[in-house]
Amino acid sequence: MKQYKFSVEEIKKLTKSMVILVDSREKKNTHILDYFRKQKISFQTEKLEYGDYSFMIPAAAAGEDIFFHRDCVVERKASLEELSGNLTGERERFEKEFLKAGNDGCKVYLMIEAPGGYSDIIGHKYCTEFTPAAYMASLKTFEHRFDANIQFISPEYAGYYIVSTFQYYAREILK
Repeated sequence: MKQYKFSVEEIKKLTKSMVILVDSREKKNTHILDYFRKQKISFQTEKLEYGDYSFMIPAAAAGEDIFFHRDCVVERKASLEELSGNLTGERERFEKEFLKAGNDGCKVYLMIEAPGGYSDIIGHKYCTEFTPAAYMASLKTFEHRFDANIQFISPEYAGYYIVSTFQYYAREILK
């Protein structure tokens, strides 16, 4: 990863000019895009190699386009059912995506739109036959094996989570 050295004031300006990159294959994310529009957060749709969201800082603010799509991504799952499918029937593909990101040195934030989180998994409050014990073991394996940051969130706060995650990451990398 390229090293940067910006002042605190420059970093504030850069994070305000951030453009969120939305993977073109991302589905049913109107609530997130509506949040971006309402908050006047710039975004553009393009095919990402992995993850559903990333970001860049445009040349107008930084002197050159700075892309972070190989450094930091948010992988979004819209429900525990969707994630269950990724951890069972689509596990090989899902692991390959995390492995590819990891090989690039990319930090993956796995955002699951399920505010009940681990409590709902333990209580089997999802509509698949994936057992709570196997579900928990799979999530903990992904956390450990791929250094994934797993967060459960209510869908209404998903856009906020994405933006704040990238702002924090940018502040840490650009200083």
